[in-house]
Amino acid sequence: MPPPKDVVKIAIQMVGAIPQLIDLQQTKPLASVLKDVCDTWSLPNPERYALQYADGRQTYITESNRRDIKNGSILRLTVSPDQEADRLYAGILSNNVDVKTDSLKKLAGLSQDVTFAQEFISRNGLKQIYSIVEEGNDTGEMLAHTLKAFTELMEHDFVSWENLSTVFIKKIVSYVNMNAVDAAIQQLSLSILENMVPTSRLLFELVKKEVTLDRLLTHLQATNAELQLKAMALLIALLLSATDAERRDMMDYLREKNLRQFIHKNIIHSSEPLGDEMAHYLYVLQSVSLNLCEPRMKTSMDPYSQEQRDLLQSLRQTAFESESEAPAGSFSHERRRSLCAKEFRKLGFMNNSNPAEDLRRAPPGLLALDNMVYFSRNTPNAYSRFVLENSSREDKHECPFARSSIQLTLILCEILHIGEPCSETAQAFYPMFFGQDHFFEELFCICIQLVNKTWKEMRATQEDFDKVMQVVREQITRTLSLKPTSLELFKTRVNALNYSEILKLRQTERLHQEETLAVPVLELREKLKPELLELIRQQRLLHLCEGTLFRKISSRRRQDKLWYCRLSPNHKVLHYGDVEEGVQSPPIESLPEKIPVADMKMLLVGKECPHTKEKSSGKQNKDVLELAFSIVHDMEEYCLNFIAPTRYEFCLWTDGLNVLLGKEMTSERTQTDLDVLLSMELKLRLLDLENINIPDNPPPIPKPPSNLNFCYDFSHAEQ
Repeated sequence: MPPPKDVVKIAIQMVGAIPQLIDLQQTKPLASVLKDVCDTWSLPNPERYALQYADGRQTYITESNRRDIKNGSILRLTVSPDQEADRLYAGILSNNVDVKTDSLKKLAGLSQDVTFAQEFISRNGLKQIYSIVEEGNDTGEMLAHTLKAFTELMEHDFVSWENLSTVFIKKIVSYVNMNAVDAAIQQLSLSILENMVPTSRLLFELVKKEVTLDRLLTHLQATNAELQLKAMALLIALLLSATDAERRDMMDYLREKNLRQFIHKNIIHSSEPLGDEMAHYLYVLQSVSLNLCEPRMKTSMDPYSQEQRDLLQSLRQTAFESESEAPAGSFSHERRRSLCAKEFRKLGFMNNSNPAEDLRRAPPGLLALDNMVYFSRNTPNAYSRFVLENSSREDKHECPFARSSIQLTLILCEILHIGEPCSETAQAFYPMFFGQDHFFEELFCICIQLVNKTWKEMRATQEDFDKVMQVVREQITRTLSLKPTSLELFKTRVNALNYSEILKLRQTERLHQEETLAVPVLELREKLKPELLELIRQQRLLHLCEGTLFRKISSRRRQDKLWYCRLSPNHKVLHYGDVEEGVQSPPIESLPEKIPVADMKMLLVGKECPHTKEKSSGKQNKDVLELAFSIVHDMEEYCLNFIAPTRYEFCLWTDGLNVLLGKEMTSERTQTDLDVLLSMELKLRLLDLENINIPDNPPPIPKPPSNLNFCYDFSHAEQ
């Protein structure tokens, strides 16, 4: 008798027959299992049949995936993939429009299954798909099914995108460029082109040439949200596949067309909620745009470049215009050099005789010079006020404009992650970025004035420079965390967060830290920990019961496919399955796949996960490594792989799974939540001791008295 793990209790259905309840022996060949099932229903030729899941994606059962079958699974006896592929291939060739349409519709559904796809492609089925598209005789519903089937078949990577003919590609492009085309066909065509662009330079150039940015902008302005999303996806694919020069040209053109303002008004502030996919594309667009600053950021100033020297001189001339207007002949060469050095010192350059030396550090390189020039040209009054105001202060108390600008540029680059590759999963973008064309430069203009304001509030000297910049960094990061919707709102909030407010926040945090470090408080913390950790465990399990929407991500592109996973209310089974876009919280009955918690053996995270080992280990996948985890089940043979949508979800899921496995919660979120709960509980417990010093040691217990004669003897009183 085989061990229990090799036997699965399942039900098998067939139309018009009584279902069979069988014990599926996993060691028994699938052909033998099919023969037994067919014999029970008196069906000849068992080789013409196959088993597939009755619910969900209805995947065919093969020797390679049969171990995924769980106790209680419902399977269906159906025509084998090779027989179905032959039938549908013949149906596509039919002259009967209804037969052809039905065949294409079924093909679009079945092509998601890798076994069927392999059979259909091996029969040269893609050639027939190409013919339908290239001939262009079929339109409407039939064409939509054809494009859907093509997309699903290509997902399996059996055929290279480079094998597509120019005629086929141009036909797909024509559906995107034509106005009188069904929206569903345009969406599928945009999706096909999006998949095509990253695969080769040749295809990128062809799509870029045939689908103009103007056409994509037209689709972005459509009222159809799905069409808008697909157009944005293709735009992002083109930007990511372009060279640096091409990307800069494309972004310049999009700026001329006011793309940012359109996104800010009609997408971010639309009445419809922003979906995860669109949020990711907006993040990528922001990242690509900001990374255009990277070359300047990494380039040191060349003291022999006349263009760069002219920019440097323009800073001096704008600030000290009246002094520079004196005729050239009125000063000797030495006197003029001395005057320039003095003016550069007033501008805050550390090396006033050769200010180019201050800009040799990269990063921030020439980007700091660009910011200073932008500030001086676009806000000349604020620039002159900054420089002249500090020129009149005592030497020790003047705020160095150039030195502050260089350091501030570096801080902004670090905060905005300029020079870092785009994340594959991130959705965090700044809404105010899309409300302004010259976002980085305008942000610098606000923040450099903040530096001067904070410098005065701190009554700082040159020795306090690093402290001031540290406060400014804190002001900027705290304000950005509030996600202001415009630069004006950012300016208002960051200026309201003055030095005294920062001191109050720091003092509150310090007092909280000090009061929690007293020995009696530490002892109380330790006593409260078990109860609060149990509360966190319950919260994690509750979150798993509510479930989370996960995305499937391939090495080729960010996928549109979604799946949902949730824990049963009795904490005994994990249910999961594919869902459609827009489904928020599917009922547990609609999730066909399941894993008993008792079968879970181990939790893997990061690089240990099998689905991260399949990917390249480049910097672009760093974020995927930080969000990846896997559940090992069935004697360490099979894994359910996850990529969390956010770090927050990653922490909650890994904690919850560790609780189910009887292990400690190890995420950083656990410590954060525990600290918050302990802080609240301690404050409530110590409320009556406010402004009372708590001694580190308990008061000494007095010695027992020499005699107890002071006690009253009731026995004598009774007598």
